[in-house]
Amino acid sequence: MSDQTTNASWGGRFTEATDAFVARFTASVDFDRRMYRQDILGSIAHAKMLCKVGVLTEQERDDILRGLEEVRIEIERGEFEWSVALEDVHMNIEAALTKKIGITGKKLHTGRSRNDQVATDIRLYLRDEIDSISAELTRLQQGLIELAEKEADTIMPGFTHLQTAQPVTFGHHLLAWNSMLERDYSRLQDCRARMNQLPLGAAALAGTTYPIDRHYTAELLGFDAPTENSLDSVSDRDFAIEFTSAGALIMMHLSRFSEELVLWASAQFRFIDLPDRFCTGSSIMPQKKNPDVPELVRGKTGRVYGHLMSLLTLMKSQPLAYNKDNQEDKEPLFDAADTLRDSLRAFADMAPNLIARKDDMREAAMRGFSTATDLADYVVRKGIPFRDAHEIVGKAVAYGLNTGKDLSEMSLEELQQFSTEITADVFEVLTLEGSVAARNHIGGTAPDQVRAAALRAKDLIATRG
Repeated sequence: MSDQTTNASWGGRFTEATDAFVARFTASVDFDRRMYRQDILGSIAHAKMLCKVGVLTEQERDDILRGLEEVRIEIERGEFEWSVALEDVHMNIEAALTKKIGITGKKLHTGRSRNDQVATDIRLYLRDEIDSISAELTRLQQGLIELAEKEADTIMPGFTHLQTAQPVTFGHHLLAWNSMLERDYSRLQDCRARMNQLPLGAAALAGTTYPIDRHYTAELLGFDAPTENSLDSVSDRDFAIEFTSAGALIMMHLSRFSEELVLWASAQFRFIDLPDRFCTGSSIMPQKKNPDVPELVRGKTGRVYGHLMSLLTLMKSQPLAYNKDNQEDKEPLFDAADTLRDSLRAFADMAPNLIARKDDMREAAMRGFSTATDLADYVVRKGIPFRDAHEIVGKAVAYGLNTGKDLSEMSLEELQQFSTEITADVFEVLTLEGSVAARNHIGGTAPDQVRAAALRAKDLIATRG
């Protein structure tokens, strides 16, 4: 056993000191100290509330507020000495406060527990993270929308099964990404709204006998209301799981974007150029330009998935109320937030600077008979049932494969051998421009629709507070 003294905050009933290894093993200060701002904000609000209800005098309140501000400045200047012996961010700050202002510092913990304190800190922290992540997500959306407007007329092949399907525009494709991100933004805001309730005042698990005013504390900290049940208040981590779930979806979307960017930047596709500052070279092959940013984001997706599973597993067997297991919620939550924010920042910086290789995109759209569906629709409009039209066009495609001709390159006579209903106006629908322009409805790939959709997307973002 070590000779260190028992933690003064809870050691009264213990007859021997905590083992030195156990102290290190159970301490969380190495990672939870990143919540120092939130911890100090929560303590400031708590002190003001205690004064309001008469538990603290105005002088005691002012001394606590002054001391907490001094602690905050020391931390931000890098002058604060964190101690593993004090276990966590809460006790480190409280001990420093007491050292500064004396016994009044010990009164700050009246009417609360570290259980409701940490539950409050995490919500305050995650609320800030959601706001920061949402800002990066919005910046990425704005970049995609601006690029979509610029590339509204740029034709490229659309794919199903990674096979050429129908012509679309690059702008339309970019707005598909934006639609995913819009759902992501909505999920983050939903998570934030559900999370924005104050646990402070639940104390250890049953509330407190002091005449606290939880509504006042909630108002000071910007929460919508206090939580309803003290047991649930200290043990709930649904909000952390929900955030990480929303984060996993965001990373899944970024991974899909990444996969396309990696493919499109390859010599086999040559659809885009990535700016050099987002790529690296090879130590042995001087010609290489590797799309490291999208590749790394694609790889980091599994990291956030893992954090989601960690949090779900952490909570699945816990009885009410608080358990020490919950100390393990912070590292996966912190890393998920960091990974999300950094990945979105990288994409928000990179996406607006993608360079479309328009000629290569168009040439690729010419391959694979991408206007076959247009020809089938044309024949249907001539009065032929769709199933028969499908067979007619299938035979035309087989002919094209044998002759090396795209549908638009065949003569009228060649096309008429498959159906006499085909006339000279067919070439209006067989061009790539005619194909994309024909999808002239909301959600379609017609350039005018792409520009209109981009404008709606801009307007939607403008409504955000």
